[in-house]
Amino acid sequence: MNRLHFIVMVTLMALLVGLAGCAYVNVKSPLDVNLNQTQLGTKIGTAEARSVLWLFAWGDASYATAAKNGGITTIRHSDQEVFTVFFGLYSRWRVVVYGD
Repeated sequence: MNRLHFIVMVTLMALLVGLAGCAYVNVKSPLDVNLNQTQLGTKIGTAEARSVLWLFAWGDASYATAAKNGGITTIRHSDQEVFTVFFGLYSRWRVVVYGD
């Protein structure tokens, strides 16, 4: 392999790694450090916000709104979910809270 081929391959690999997750992302993560000790409670509430074309956004993905939507007065645990398509052309942020 000559030097030019090597440079082209390294450049292409760097581009692919840099673009990883840009076309489609669907990530769910807990907001807790002691998952094995977490008590979820009896109720679940969700709230979400969305955006389109990097120009328009709507919704309320706050913990307070999620708790209100689930009738929760004491939040015991929460999760975040992020869904993005093509560099954020369409995005959704969701908060899920658990409690009583």
